[in-house]
Amino acid sequence: MGDGNSIRTLKEFSIPDYILLPGAENRGVYHVPACPVVVFINSKSGGQLGGELFVTYSSILNKNQVFDLGVHAPDKVLHQLYANLAKLKHNGDNFAAEIQNRLRIIVAGGDGTASWLLGVVSDLKLPHPPPIAMVPLGTGNNLPFAFGWGKKNPTTDIQSVVSFLNHVKAAKEMKIDSWHIIMRMKAPKEGSCDPIAPLELPHALHAFNRVSSSDKLNMEGYHTYRGGFWNYFSMGMDAQVSYAFHSERKLHPEKFKNQLYNQSAYLKLGCTQGWFLSSLFQSSSRNIAQLTKVKIMKRQGQWEDLHIPRSIRSIVCLNLPSFSGGLNPWGKPNRKKSIYRDLTLPYVDDGLFEVVGFRDAWHGLVLFAPNGHGTRLAQASKIRFEFHKGAADYTFMRIDGEPWKQPLPKDDATVVVEISHHGQVSMLATPLRHSKSMHDDDPSSPSVDHEEDDSSDEEDDSSEERRKFGAADTFKYPEEVDIAHLS
Repeated sequence: MGDGNSIRTLKEFSIPDYILLPGAENRGVYHVPACPVVVFINSKSGGQLGGELFVTYSSILNKNQVFDLGVHAPDKVLHQLYANLAKLKHNGDNFAAEIQNRLRIIVAGGDGTASWLLGVVSDLKLPHPPPIAMVPLGTGNNLPFAFGWGKKNPTTDIQSVVSFLNHVKAAKEMKIDSWHIIMRMKAPKEGSCDPIAPLELPHALHAFNRVSSSDKLNMEGYHTYRGGFWNYFSMGMDAQVSYAFHSERKLHPEKFKNQLYNQSAYLKLGCTQGWFLSSLFQSSSRNIAQLTKVKIMKRQGQWEDLHIPRSIRSIVCLNLPSFSGGLNPWGKPNRKKSIYRDLTLPYVDDGLFEVVGFRDAWHGLVLFAPNGHGTRLAQASKIRFEFHKGAADYTFMRIDGEPWKQPLPKDDATVVVEISHHGQVSMLATPLRHSKSMHDDDPSSPSVDHEEDDSSDEEDDSSEERRKFGAADTFKYPEEVDIAHLS
């Protein structure tokens, strides 16, 4: 890496210290990098790969623009960076203005880590938040796969990292919908005031017990949870298997350092949890229709009941065409079916998510077929799950790869989960992306697939204080920073 061309290449991604560190000396920097990046790495992801990537990025870029998420909270890092940029711009520093305009973020980790960073950036509420590229370091890697960054864990040598940086430089910005989730449950009359242990909650879902009486989310006597997702929310058997996998990994982290091992362990847990023979090993009380009543809203219409076939044991609200390691449960509805059932291709920026159901893992395996898909239930702009007292004491839920065990009502209480649209965020996508935009207009683009699914019609199985959205703390600038100059 010592030749002149390589050094010039890395200058296109580097940020000088005086931009990154308040009070650092400006030593007369004149070259404006084409693609300045801030890199966040989960050093615990991908076995040893996260730590190795941190070493590589720190060796070829300014070490002050590379952060280990186990050490540095991303909201505090970006808070400091944008406050410093605002101050420099206010003093007439055009270089700082160019850095902010061109800034891109790289996040290396699993889907949970990527979702966390998306939430943090969403919290910034800047007019032009930096778009995000993803290095896949997880087991499923659904988020990076959807935008063309691959799903296999990468190599960590300098040449591979420089190649990835060049892909980030060439990547195009793409808007995707973000989804807001509210969950409410009655506070117990006795026992713990926290129905779910804080450490059990995913990064993208927060708990708070006290909100202002003037807050429209406030409901006396209820716990309110608020968060969001970009890829999917799921409930049922798939989340149960994921929960078992995460629990096992917490107990024996030394075993889960290889992506291939992780995937095989996941498959084994699917077998031991009865996911492949759910009708034999699982009570019918686990069927989605037995657990909850579901209502949906299409666009800005009225709430309507959603019929869930009795055999469905897993339901997925899907924003991106990537689930369980890159599979597309929605598929491509054919034209006649689209008109009859009001179904479309799964665009990521149309204000709708796809609702798909699965009976068991065998049903899921159909996704490997060329036109395979789950049971298409609906496309909606809002969905509401209402849980009342029933045969089951709990179920399992999952947001963007992070599962938890959700207690259900034991008396006349109600648990409500509601999902609605929450604006859009900016991603970086390569030409190999699988996500489709409503604004795609190049029919030759590999991301736009106009093929139609000619498979048979869907089977009907009926015979059988307020926190902000995302993971950051409430985002505040220092009093001396003029917010008007942040745009």
